[in-house]
Amino acid sequence: MKTLLPRSPWAAFRTLGKLISALGILSLTAAIITPLDASAADSARRPNIVILLGDDLGFSDMGSFGGEIRTPSLDALANEGVRFTNFYTHATCSPTRSMLLSGVDTHQNGLGNMDEWTAPNQRGVPGYEGYLNNRVATLPQLLRDAGYHTYMVGKWHLGKQPDQIPAARGFERDFTLLDGAGSYWDMTNFTGAAPKSVFTEDGRYLTKLPKDYYATKTYTDKLIGFIDAHRTDGKPFFAYVAHQAPHDPFHLPREWRKRHVGEYDQGWDAVRQARLERQIALGILPAGTSLAERMWFIPDPITLAPAARALTGKKMELYAGMVENVDFHVGRLIDHLKKIGEYDNTLFIVFGDNGAEGTDLFKMIAGNPGTRDFLLAAIKWSQTHPNAWGDPGSYVGYGPMWAQVSMTPFSQYKGWVAEGGIRNALIVTGPGIERTPGSINHGLMHVADIMPTLLDIAGTDYPKRLNGRELPPLIGKSWRPMLAGRTESPRTERDTLAWEIFGNHALRQGDWKLRWQHKPFGTGDWELFDLAKDPAERHDLAAERPDKLEALLARWDEYVRAHNVILPDRSMFETLDDTLPMRVPDDPGYPPLIYKRQFVPPAELLADPKP
Repeated sequence: MKTLLPRSPWAAFRTLGKLISALGILSLTAAIITPLDASAADSARRPNIVILLGDDLGFSDMGSFGGEIRTPSLDALANEGVRFTNFYTHATCSPTRSMLLSGVDTHQNGLGNMDEWTAPNQRGVPGYEGYLNNRVATLPQLLRDAGYHTYMVGKWHLGKQPDQIPAARGFERDFTLLDGAGSYWDMTNFTGAAPKSVFTEDGRYLTKLPKDYYATKTYTDKLIGFIDAHRTDGKPFFAYVAHQAPHDPFHLPREWRKRHVGEYDQGWDAVRQARLERQIALGILPAGTSLAERMWFIPDPITLAPAARALTGKKMELYAGMVENVDFHVGRLIDHLKKIGEYDNTLFIVFGDNGAEGTDLFKMIAGNPGTRDFLLAAIKWSQTHPNAWGDPGSYVGYGPMWAQVSMTPFSQYKGWVAEGGIRNALIVTGPGIERTPGSINHGLMHVADIMPTLLDIAGTDYPKRLNGRELPPLIGKSWRPMLAGRTESPRTERDTLAWEIFGNHALRQGDWKLRWQHKPFGTGDWELFDLAKDPAERHDLAAERPDKLEALLARWDEYVRAHNVILPDRSMFETLDDTLPMRVPDDPGYPPLIYKRQFVPPAELLADPKP
C-alpha cells in the first residue's frame, strides 16, 4: 500500500487555488497551462521557477524517497507535488548541468567529457571543449529574453573565462563557485596548480568571500536578496539554486554534526535494507524489488571491529547532517517566498545532479608523497582527527559503502552508467501540476527535458537560430502534458536515452537497457538488462536475448553518429581493474569461516580436566 507523507497546510491552499481556477473565478492556473506571449500585460502571472539541485544527492536520501535523513522541507514539496522515480541525469556533475541549461546532448554542448578528464583524442574537437560552448543557447538566456529575471547561486562548473561565466550565459544576478568543488568555509581548493577556488558575483571575480561565509547559508542569503531587489517590478523570476552540498568535503557547522550519533554504527547493509523497505511501503518501488549486490570490495559491516564501524558510521552522520542542513536552508527560502506572497506562484523542480560519490576524490587528487598536490593536502587539508571532521581544513567523504546506501536499491554510483550513477529522485510541485498531490509517477524522464518544459511553461519557444548561428536541436521532451495529467510519460516505448562519459556508455529504450563499462565495474563488453524486472541490474540477458541486444546496438550506433560521440583513448578508470581486488560474486554468508560463532557445548556435558 502506498504511504503518503504528512500533508503540509500549504497544500490545501494550492488545492483551493486549483478549485477556484477550475470554477473560472481566477485565471492563474489557466494562464500557466496556456502558453503566453512574453510581452503580454499579464506576464507577471507566469510562474516563478526554482530549480533546487543537490550535488551528489542520492536517490534514496530524502525522506520522501525512503531515507531516514530528516528532510521536512523537501518532503513537504513532494507531498504537495509529484515524485518521479524514473528520472535520469548524467553520471557526473558538469555533463548533467550542461544538458540542464542547454537541452542539448553533452557531445555537442561542450561537455563530451569533463574538463578535468578530456582524453588526448578528444582535444580540440567541437563538443569536447570542457565548458558550455557558444554554439548553444542557454535556458536563462531564453527566459531572460522572455521577460524573466534570472538568478543563480551555487556551483557552476561550466567554464571560468569571462565569456563562460553565469553572467555571460544569461544570468542577471549570480553568486557562484566556478569550480567543481571546494571548501564550504573559504576559498581553499584541492590541487597545487589551482589552490584557490574562483567565485563570481554579478559577473565580477571575487577577491574574497563575505564575512561569516558558509556555502549553503550564503547561497540562500544571496538568492533571497536577489528576489527582494526586484520583486516589486511584477516580473517573474527563474532561480537556479545549484547547492554545493552534499558534495564532499563534508563541511558543516558543529550544531549540525551530531544529529545522528551512533545511528549508522549498524552498518551499510542494515541501512540499505531499511531504505528499501520504506521505498516499497511508500510506492517508490514495487514489492519484490531486490537490492543490487554489495560491491565485492566492500566488507560486510558486521565483520568490522566496533571502532572501525563507529568511524565509518561517523562519516555517514556528517553526510546526513549536510543533507539536513540543505533542507533547512531550502525551508528558509520557502518561508521567505510565502512571506512575500510568491510561494503559490512558484514552480519547484528538485533533484540531484548524478549518483552519489563513491570514489575517494581526495586520495585521487592528493596522489603520492613528494608531489605538489600531496604537499598541498598536507598543509591545507591537515585536520584529520575525527573530532575535527567538518571544520575548515578537514576532508571527509563517505566512500563506496555509503554511496551504495544513498543510491538504494541501484547498482554502483557516480561516474558509472549503471542505474546508481545516472538515476535520480525528482520532485516537481507548483502551478500547472494537475496530478494528485503526493502522488508518484514512473514515466521515463531526462534532465534535458527541463529546457523544453520550462520554455513551454514560460510561453516562449526554442529558436532555430540565435545571433546568426543555427542552434542544435533539443534532445528532451516537454513534461507539460504529463504535469497536466494528460499522459503518464513524455516518452513512448520506441524513444531512447543514451549516455557516454569516460568511455562508459549506455542506452535505454522502454524497459530495456544496454550497458558497456570498464572492468571491473563492467565486463568490458555489452550487457543487457530488463529494468522492469531487474532495476538492480543483477541479471545480464545479453546471451539470452541476442535479438534485443542487436536491436539496441543499432540504436546506439545511430546515437554515436548523430551526436559525434568519440570514445576516449584515456580514462580515469583505466587502471582500476589492476588496483581493485578481483571481482567475485556477492554471496551472503560466504565464506562461512568468518561468520561461524564460538561453539558452546551443552552445559550438562561440561567438565574440568581430570587429574
